[in-house]
Amino acid sequence: MPLDKLVLILVCVCIAAGVTVWLGLLLAAAINIPYGWTALIPAALVGYVIYRVIAERVGNAEEDHYDKMDH
Repeated sequence: MPLDKLVLILVCVCIAAGVTVWLGLLLAAAINIPYGWTALIPAALVGYVIYRVIAERVGNAEEDHYDKMDH
């Protein structure tokens, strides 16, 4: 990947993250939510992703490499 394309992607991601944080703070200030509650949204999303990863790993028969081994 060319360096200029990588830099452009990084700049776009940083700008998008900044705009997201700015809009989130404006929304939290507009509806008067304590800042502790706003931290629960990303924590809940991370917990959901971890739950889905674990559920996928447990339910997938292809991931059970050691079950087919003879001891």
